[in-house]
Amino acid sequence: MAQGAPRPSPSSSTSPPPVKVLASQLRRCCRRDPVDGWLLDRAEFGRRALAVPVVWMQGKVLSVEAGPGGGAVRLRDGSGCFVAEGAGGVPKGRPCLHAGKYVMVLGLVRSCGPGEPTLRALKLTDLSGNPLNEASWEAEVEELHRRVLP
Repeated sequence: MAQGAPRPSPSSSTSPPPVKVLASQLRRCCRRDPVDGWLLDRAEFGRRALAVPVVWMQGKVLSVEAGPGGGAVRLRDGSGCFVAEGAGGVPKGRPCLHAGKYVMVLGLVRSCGPGEPTLRALKLTDLSGNPLNEASWEAEVEELHRRVLP
């Protein structure tokens, strides 16, 4: 890509699809690749590190904070908590922003490490209508990293 040329947006057809991850996995991202973003450590699955510029996460809404840029929502999946910034500014995202809702968040990884991972929300979807979404999430992510993704 030429210097100064705009990078494709995360939703463009040339970008890789979002990677399904758990909060505990993002807490182990400790290296940043200047081109592809955060690198996910997958040694526990016997796999090489994987670039994760955009992720798909699911969790139960714990709290919502209004603020500039769309505020922030704090969520918990089965492995820990994470934060999605800008959630209030996501089109059609506001109906999801209530404590107790189980939601899917697509977002750009902003920070990782031992604290709570932070995303910049791109999309929010309420998954509360089907309890299987929450019940199967951890196993689905583990299977994906153990058997499907290279």
